[in-house]
Amino acid sequence: MVCFLCFGLFEVHGQPESVDSNKTESASPESASESGGSVLEVINKVLNYPLIKMGKGNLTLQSLLILGLLFIAVIIAEKIVRERVIMRVFDKTDFPEALEYGIARILGYIFLVIGFYMAFQIVGIDLSSLTIIAGGISVGVGFGLQNIINNFVSGIIIFAEQPIAIGDRVEVSGIAGRVEKISLRSTMVVTSDNITMIVPNADFISQTVTNWSYSDPKVRIRIPIGVAYGTDPQKVKKLLLEVAEEDSRTLKDPKPSVIFRAFGASSLDFELAAWTKEMSTRPTSYISGINFAIDKKFREHDIEIPFPQQDLHIRSGGVEIKKATDSGESAAS
Repeated sequence: MVCFLCFGLFEVHGQPESVDSNKTESASPESASESGGSVLEVINKVLNYPLIKMGKGNLTLQSLLILGLLFIAVIIAEKIVRERVIMRVFDKTDFPEALEYGIARILGYIFLVIGFYMAFQIVGIDLSSLTIIAGGISVGVGFGLQNIINNFVSGIIIFAEQPIAIGDRVEVSGIAGRVEKISLRSTMVVTSDNITMIVPNADFISQTVTNWSYSDPKVRIRIPIGVAYGTDPQKVKKLLLEVAEEDSRTLKDPKPSVIFRAFGASSLDFELAAWTKEMSTRPTSYISGINFAIDKKFREHDIEIPFPQQDLHIRSGGVEIKKATDSGESAAS
């Protein structure tokens, strides 16, 4: 902008004239008004100086400023319409919250596209003249913007198919947490430690995603446990069922069950399978509580939880051990 201003000053006043330092004149009101008018002319020329030839018109600094203001107005209008009009309409419907959010976001993006197009038309920029630029951008998209376009398309698929929704508990790319926000490029997942992870939308489309809340929050948790050889399996089964039933977070229907998995290398391997709805809210807390209860129950009934052991057998060899003679005998000899 400084360059344009200097260019305008040069164009209006022309070449600088030599001034006699000893000659001083008082400025009259007419000269002051002429000076003010010349400044306005310079500003007008700077604002309307053609920067780029766009079809039948020119792209000027003034048109860029107007276009920026129109873009800001469109963004503010889209947020107001989405939050105060569309969402209020959805408040009177029985649609799920996730579906309402997805529809509102899609309508908001459509509003932005239409608003930006109208802003270009108001400024007088002919979009058909951007064919060459669009071709260059398409080449850049093919090389440098593949991931961005991939995430963008994946975001549209997520909004359309709803494999995940706001409030779902998911696991993807080693990240487990609650979905807080879904946008076209990425999804915000808040972990149990209240850490916000930004996951690209492409991960939810191209990778295997575990959604604990997709259809039914009721899931079965399997907790493995091993006991020492010689322990009564029926007693172990009874105690494990008591642990599950005593926890208020365990569902009564379907009932919990105990599976005798295998005869392990150093233990009898069992598995407690219990149904709960805690996996969509506090999965770690539920599993930890069950493990604490199992350890306490087994200690009360003297049931040993073994650890891997190995028996080492040493065979006697043909090594002959001789006693050393005392100093007297060694001296005599």
